[in-house]
Amino acid sequence: MKVLLVTLHFPPGGGGGVHRPLKFATHLPALGIETHVLAPDVPGAVPADAELELPTQAWIHRVRYVGPRSGRPAERLAGTQGLARVGTQAALLGRRLLVPDENLPWSTVATPVAIRLARREGIDVVLTTSPPPSLHLLGAAVKRASGAAWVADLRDPLTSHPHRRGYESRLAQLKELAVGGVGRLVASQADAIVAASDAIAEEARALHPKGKVVTIANGCDFDDFAGLEHHASDRLRITHAGNFHGKRDPKPFLQAFAATGLEDVVVRFAGDFRAADREYAESLGLGDRIELLGYVSRRRSLELQRDSEALLLLVPESGGRGKGVLTGKIFEYLAAERPILAVVPEEGAAAQLVRDTGAGVVAAPDDVDAIRAALLELHRRWRAGSLDGTPLSPEWRDRLSRANRVEELADVLRSVA
Repeated sequence: MKVLLVTLHFPPGGGGGVHRPLKFATHLPALGIETHVLAPDVPGAVPADAELELPTQAWIHRVRYVGPRSGRPAERLAGTQGLARVGTQAALLGRRLLVPDENLPWSTVATPVAIRLARREGIDVVLTTSPPPSLHLLGAAVKRASGAAWVADLRDPLTSHPHRRGYESRLAQLKELAVGGVGRLVASQADAIVAASDAIAEEARALHPKGKVVTIANGCDFDDFAGLEHHASDRLRITHAGNFHGKRDPKPFLQAFAATGLEDVVVRFAGDFRAADREYAESLGLGDRIELLGYVSRRRSLELQRDSEALLLLVPESGGRGKGVLTGKIFEYLAAERPILAVVPEEGAAAQLVRDTGAGVVAAPDDVDAIRAALLELHRRWRAGSLDGTPLSPEWRDRLSRANRVEELADVLRSVA
């Protein structure tokens, strides 16, 4: 059996979106599935991570990257003036006008390449993984042109994304409609839909798809932490790994942290931190109690996670949409085996997983008092020497293993081939 995995997020690109498709391509060949990957030749709109290793048993095919440059629009405009600013504004406007998303140029360029690969290699199933949604247009095209089955992997919702800002303008409305159109295309044409969470699966089922819908959540990559150690520290180190975008907001946590008055605690943010959030942290007078590390390689991120006293998980409420969010980050934190401070919707999927595994404490993302109390309790346990690691039971390790999750994917691929 032969599978063509099409993804925008793949090494040499880094960031959180890389790891699900990368692990698919790593584990599928071991299950007897010949795996071909079609991905950009350069990182594109995400930072590069030279330390990420490509799968050794998969065939990697590249298409020249066409699309937006890395960096937030506001940061690209900062410090520009005159013609340079006008040029940057024009480029950003063109980027915003693309529907269903700004990565449509790469998906368009990659489509004929994917069709040729499918025909030449005798591909049985094309697997497209989003974001971006435009990749699913490619999946439908390959199915139509080659006769291969098509499986759509949804890492984010297509119509109710928790970080999407909603109907702020006519352009935003147009994009929402276009993404909804992609969702209807997936429902009507895909032979199966794989969802990264139950909430995403429920949204897909509401579209009355022709194929089955299966939840295959992200998993824990325990081997990635092999050889990484935790060292005692004279400060309680809390680490947040990941970027801030959309409605993900560190301000309530920062406010709660400032209110504790604790001087022997440091919060480390490894990832992109917005200028407005940085200014807010400075206004609270936190000084050296926070460290903004910027983007770090995955290897460095794993080192920081293991060598922390606690890990900070932030998921916004987003009008109730955050309840269904089960990010890949939570599985990474579970594999790191350090206590988790989950500032997430209390009745949501992330909170339930943290409680079920006994991996940490939960506080609502907008409840400053509850976050402050959780921080004080973590500090009390640390001072008492009882803030230990949180290894999972053998049953939970088996249940959450990434390798086992990819076996579930292999079953889906075989069922439609």
